[in-house]
Amino acid sequence: MPSAQINQPSNQIKLTNVSLVRMKKGKKRFEVACYKNKVLEWRSGVETDLDNVLQIPNVFLNVSKGQAAPSADLQKAFGKVPLNDIILEILNKGELQVGEKERHAQLERVHAEVIDIVAGKLVDPKSKRVYTTGMIEKALDQLSSQSGKDTTTPNASGTATPVEGESHAEHKSKPMWTGVVTTRDAKSQALNAMKALIAHQPIPVARARMRLRITCPTSVLKQAVKSAPKTGDEAEGEAQAKGTVKDRILGYIEQVESQDMMGEEWEVVGFVEPGSFKPLSEFVSGQTKGRARAEVLDMAVMNEGD
Repeated sequence: MPSAQINQPSNQIKLTNVSLVRMKKGKKRFEVACYKNKVLEWRSGVETDLDNVLQIPNVFLNVSKGQAAPSADLQKAFGKVPLNDIILEILNKGELQVGEKERHAQLERVHAEVIDIVAGKLVDPKSKRVYTTGMIEKALDQLSSQSGKDTTTPNASGTATPVEGESHAEHKSKPMWTGVVTTRDAKSQALNAMKALIAHQPIPVARARMRLRITCPTSVLKQAVKSAPKTGDEAEGEAQAKGTVKDRILGYIEQVESQDMMGEEWEVVGFVEPGSFKPLSEFVSGQTKGRARAEVLDMAVMNEGD
């Protein structure tokens, strides 16, 4: 593992284009060089190909100097394990090092992604219309500024002041929103943002569901799903449902209202998030060659439980 390879033009590392993950083990500090933005994707499961994460499949004492970690140092710190296992341990448990410029860009990127997700899943309860990303952003900014006041400007008793008609216990138990961070994936942060918006209602919001009826021939239901490229990042249920066509269809549906067998056809009525409708329709059409269909019964139904 000569360190000279790091200086070859084809894979020369420039610190402006690399994210470092560091881990101190024993008395040594070890580093791996990764592509920007890929470490968090790897840790959240979005990225599964290690080649897309690592700039160089090696462990270093100092990446910027091209100083590879000697085998003796690695063995002393990690034991007699394959190099790939050491890389994975550092990648999964090490501390991600990013520059200020990259951190700011990453924060903006995650922030924009969170806003987009939230805007696609919340509606005005009365009109059932979606809000613009600008309105969602302002509402979340309002919550984060209130959260800041709660922690930095307590009242005389040392606790945050609840709104009128709300007990301190109720106020304290509500989900809070303090803004995005770069250490967690956008989807989980968007879920927290939605909970806080629904709990505090800086603008009237409720979580939207589309009500659908899916019909499919019973002969198709137990067929194994054909391998196909993923369609749509919003298809959260897709990753959870495997196996048969029926399993996959139910994986898209967040709440089943009814299921019936009518002769040679299976019918299910249920609720899905608006973002899941397109990939569900494409799946139903593609997997059954048009023999199954998804019909919209209501564009935006409020689920009171949310």
